[in-house]
Amino acid sequence: MMNFKILGALAGAAALAFSASALAQKEIVIGLQCDRTGPTQTVGVYLCPGYHDYIALVNSKGGVGGAKIKALEIDHEYKVPSAVESYERHKKEGAVLIGIYGTPQTLALTQRLTEDKIAGTSPGFGAAAAANGDKYPYIFPIAATYWSQAAGAVQFAKDKLGGSLKGKKIAYLFFDNPAGKEPMPVFEALAKEEGFELRTFGVPSPGVEMGAQALDIAQRFRPDFVITHLFGRSPSVSIKELKRVGYPLSKVVSFVWGASEADIIAAGGWAVAEGYNAIQFAGVGSNYPVLKEISEMYKKQGKPVPKEMASTVFYNRGVLIAAVHVEAIRNAVAAKGGTNITPHDVKLGFEKIKGFSLGGLVPPLEINNVDHEGGGWVQIFQAKGGKWVKATEWFKAYPTLLKKMLATGA
Repeated sequence: MMNFKILGALAGAAALAFSASALAQKEIVIGLQCDRTGPTQTVGVYLCPGYHDYIALVNSKGGVGGAKIKALEIDHEYKVPSAVESYERHKKEGAVLIGIYGTPQTLALTQRLTEDKIAGTSPGFGAAAAANGDKYPYIFPIAATYWSQAAGAVQFAKDKLGGSLKGKKIAYLFFDNPAGKEPMPVFEALAKEEGFELRTFGVPSPGVEMGAQALDIAQRFRPDFVITHLFGRSPSVSIKELKRVGYPLSKVVSFVWGASEADIIAAGGWAVAEGYNAIQFAGVGSNYPVLKEISEMYKKQGKPVPKEMASTVFYNRGVLIAAVHVEAIRNAVAAKGGTNITPHDVKLGFEKIKGFSLGGLVPPLEINNVDHEGGGWVQIFQAKGGKWVKATEWFKAYPTLLKKMLATGA
């Protein structure tokens, strides 16, 4: 049964901002889905607090156009029926946009969002084809899709291998489900274009047994580089198993769901994971102006900085999602000349985001009516010396190929 734990932006840090008179002001409602108690709770318990803290920061400065933002969170426990039910409740509450959580949930809600003309965001979730705003007018990935991550991983491998992949071998170690298979068309196209041999190694659910795959990779296939796309407990297992069979982690790069501090700790710690690379779609670490503002907000309340901020990968993604949501609302309010905005106004607001970077925590997004992804920017961080260290600046890879694939749908 769905946990209807409604956590408005008034929760936690946000409580500071609201007196009885403030609560009486006009509010702009956002529907936020989360998983704090289901199988991906290790993400949700950090990402969703980051979201609420950014909303609280905006509200502490007066909101948008004088209206406070109210983020209504429902924990759907990563269950599709619960996600659909939560969507209907958010719609009834007057939400002007929906923050979707989960790939199955995004796929289940795409048609409803389109029919209801409500914008839904799916950063790190859903089908890569949804980046095409012509075909998916109300779905906004707002961050690098699995296609863009695949392109970024191949570009990173190419750079690390001296600028050419001709005659090289790349292994793709993936969770054997639809999300894990999503990048396959990109890998196959790039293998042909760049001249490398691609071999895939699927890991069946629940993804905690991959000793055979690691051995096959390291001792039989012997690739020049390994790209991983795993979820839940699987990333930590891949680190341990590849390390055990002697494959150098400096020649491994993970997609975004194998890229957190928790993955490193579960693998045995930073010393074990030394050299491991991971793709990110939000900045990592605490050296960003917006995070310092959030810390100061708590200090002014006489409260300690929340412990969730220490898990910077997922917390920062929550801040990114909230910031992009607020930017779309700002654009909608500016265009409307007031806060009485509709979901369609917010949809148009997303499509006016340009050069928004939040002091480097967000890549230089440019979202328009054709590109709902925002450019497909990625950044690589490496486990080094007990922390994540930036290995690249923001970059986007193989944009011509991806644009062609999005236009054709394959």
